[in-house]
Amino acid sequence: MTTTRRDVLSAGLAAASAAVTPSVVHAQRHDHDHQDVPSDPALRVKALESLMVAKGLVDRAALDALIDNYEHKTGPRIGARVGARAWIDAEYKKRLLKDANAAIAELGYGGTNLTVVQNTAKVHNLVVCTLCSCYPWAVLGLPPVWYKSAAYRSRSVIDPRGVLSEFGVTLADDVEVRVWDSTANLRYLVLPERPAGTSDLSEAQLAALVTRDAMVGVAKVLPPQGANA
Repeated sequence: MTTTRRDVLSAGLAAASAAVTPSVVHAQRHDHDHQDVPSDPALRVKALESLMVAKGLVDRAALDALIDNYEHKTGPRIGARVGARAWIDAEYKKRLLKDANAAIAELGYGGTNLTVVQNTAKVHNLVVCTLCSCYPWAVLGLPPVWYKSAAYRSRSVIDPRGVLSEFGVTLADDVEVRVWDSTANLRYLVLPERPAGTSDLSEAQLAALVTRDAMVGVAKVLPPQGANA
């Protein structure tokens, strides 16, 4: 039997569809009530990945490691270092809030037209991109699935407190929520509040506490276990 290119692609699409979970909601811990069905481009990418893996052109473990590096290590670590430096150096924080690009360049990083907004006891910032999924890749790595979903992009503007609640962040009524809409020309990074009980931690130890979600604004930075409030 002769196998055509269409047959191969169809098989890849079928395999990709079977590999995708019924709901992206459960793909990550915090993907609550977001895009249920992957977009057509996502299915095509998955199909191509499946075909390349099947033909031995791509090693899936190497690909997963590469994606994990950008999503959880290289990018977020840069943002975390910026945040930790701002926590321990008041003058650096002033420069960061005034001109984020110049302040981040001081640490040897760059590549994004960025504005940093600060969370305080009375102000909580939330970042979204309502038009597509503009994201500060240079300091946070790959955007999470939920950030790109239509539900997050719309509901963050309409009901930001409700969205935050779904991520486990409950704010007092007197805390102002500010929503920042990223664009291709200007992107935002949240400087989280420094948690209590961290006065004796080093910059590196503080950076280890800062998460990607906290720098988007859908989480707070938690103190290390055993820290005194």
